[in-house]
Amino acid sequence: MGKLIHIGFGNIVNSAKIIAIVSPDSAPVKRLVQKAKEEGTAIDATQGRKTKAVLVMESSQLVLSALLPETIAQRAQAESREEDGT
Repeated sequence: MGKLIHIGFGNIVNSAKIIAIVSPDSAPVKRLVQKAKEEGTAIDATQGRKTKAVLVMESSQLVLSALLPETIAQRAQAESREEDGT
């Protein structure tokens, strides 16, 4: 199991399972999120706040976060640096 990273409001994901962290503003991502919600594969971790990042997971699930993609990416990189020992 990979390192766990905090994605906001007490929600944590396995960083080893993240394929991409994208902004939800583009039309293709909005369609992807809508489809995932309809199929029940979207996990809403926003706690009722505006979605600012969409995490695409290995299991074809989408995790919606209220943190910016840059913030989540920095946390994931910090975890990988700690793992490497640098």
